[in-house]
This record gives sequence, structure tokens and C-alpha cells, in this order.
Amino acid sequence: MTGSLLGVRVDPGRPPVLDTGPGADPAGWADRHGDALHDLVDAHGAVLVRGLGLRTVADVAGVAARLGTGGYVEREAFAARTVRSDGVYSTTPWPARQPMCAHHELSYVHETPATLLFACLRAPATGGVTPLVDTARVVDELPAGLVERVERDGWLLVRSYGAEIGASWEEAFGTDDPAAVERYCRAAAIATEWLPGGGLRTRQRRHGVLVHPGTGEKVWFNQIAFLSEHAMDPEVREFLVELHGPDGLPFSTRFGDGTPVPADVVDLINEAHERHAVREPWHDGDLLVVDNLRVAHGRDPYTGERDVVVALTDGVVVPVPGDA
Repeated sequence: MTGSLLGVRVDPGRPPVLDTGPGADPAGWADRHGDALHDLVDAHGAVLVRGLGLRTVADVAGVAARLGTGGYVEREAFAARTVRSDGVYSTTPWPARQPMCAHHELSYVHETPATLLFACLRAPATGGVTPLVDTARVVDELPAGLVERVERDGWLLVRSYGAEIGASWEEAFGTDDPAAVERYCRAAAIATEWLPGGGLRTRQRRHGVLVHPGTGEKVWFNQIAFLSEHAMDPEVREFLVELHGPDGLPFSTRFGDGTPVPADVVDLINEAHERHAVREPWHDGDLLVVDNLRVAHGRDPYTGERDVVVALTDGVVVPVPGDA
């Protein structure tokens, strides 16, 4: 059955959809209905707004300025995005033929964007859907022992900047000054190791299960599976290990105590996300508002040109393990 809340369609297997009707002025609509839209996102975790007719990056920036609490400057990206406007970025570069598994954006960063505003300027010919996953459901689905371990110990992300895959440290930290990188990393509880030839290796331990500040539910909030070495193409991984050694991969994840996360656990996590994924095809001009602390997102393979941009807003500091 189809339910409704303030005009929102809620159908099984689909995210909630709010149709503004034709002819809506994006910035004006956001001014008038921003509070109500945030209430809907609080209730559902994500809402797709259809009918705004977003056509340009300037349209998106105007809506983001009215819906967010300030632009968020991305740091520590694993793949360099294109800045399309102040606070508006291209989506993460990713081969069109390959799916992107579900994850919370920048869940390894000390200050995380709490809200994501995706806008579709041009929908692809086929595919390219952004699956959404309420990760409170993932906590319920995963084995209790795994959830308890991650909740107790957190998770560890190890990165090597300067390898053949991913962003350089200059791109990731927005500076070519090693001293500035050191200051940033100290403030964000990131251990640094400068490598011969100017490379950088970092280690950061983060919480992997959070209590959502609005719902009070436990949510699976990490990128253990997304940034795992087991997410790489096996041939690429073997080549990089042969070239740089097992500690030289551009990224790898471990349990908080440093123990490697086996491939079957990565598969288990991805399968749990997929079972709870909801999907809605993109239409030109759509706006998707996502509670990044509660809802993970991915990207399906696609054909044709796809132009989806994202504004990162509402930065919130997520305590690291050991914080009072």
C-alpha cells in the first residue's frame, strides 16, 4: 500500500518522494518549505524532492545555502572530486560500469557532513540509481558479535597517499605544506608517517557504531567494507601489493585492535546493506536530501552521460574512540 505524510509518497522498495508540482522556483521553494523538508528527512532518513527543476550548479548552490547550515569543505577524500561551485562538488569519480557499494560519506573524518544534498542535472540513459540504506536496519541484520566488536573497538583506516590509486596527500588535505598536514592530523587524531620519496601513510581509529542523535537508534556508521582492500579489483590489489607491499595499498581497513577484516566479513556487510537498499531512478532536476549519519548511499552502474552533483552541509564532530 502507498502511504503519505505531508504529500510524501512512501512505497515499498523506494525512498520517500515529495512532488513539488511543476514550475517550482528552487530557491524560493527551499525558503518556504525548508523546515518542513528537514522534518521529513528526520522522519524518514532521506527524501527525494521531484519537480524543483534544478538545471544548473547555481540552482543547487542556492538551494543548499537555504537548506544547510553552511558549506562544508571536503578533506581526506579518497578520490579527488571536481569543485563545481562553493560547497558543490561532483560525485566521487567511479567507473560507470562498476557499482559503488553503500557507505556513509566521509565517515572516517573527525568532522563529518551530517546532511548530503544530491542533485541530478542530467539523468543517465540507463541505471545510475543512488541506492539508500537505513543502517539502523543493518545493525539489526549483522551478527551480534560483529556489531559488538565494532561498537567496542571501533575500526581502523590505513591510507597510503601517493600510490597509483586515489588522491595525493596534497589533493586530500588541500595543501602542499607538510606542516599544515601535520597540524590537521594532530587535531583529528590521525597518526602520520612520512615515507621516502615524499609519500604519506596515515592511521586513524574511528567509532563504527553510533547512537543517532535524533532517533536514539544504533546505526552502522563506517566504511569498513567500502575502503577495504577486498573492495579493489583482485588483479589491481595483487599488482599494488607486489609493487608497494601489503602496507602500501592506497587504503585498507581493520578492526579497531588492528586485526585485518577478512573478505567474507566484507561480503557479509555489503550483502546486509543490499538487502535493505531502496531505489528510485533519477529524473532531471531531482533533489535528494540524505541524513548522512543514518542513511548510507551507493551508486548503480549506468550507461550514457550522468551529471549528479552533491553539496555537503551541516558539519558535525563525531568523537573518536578515547574521547571523553
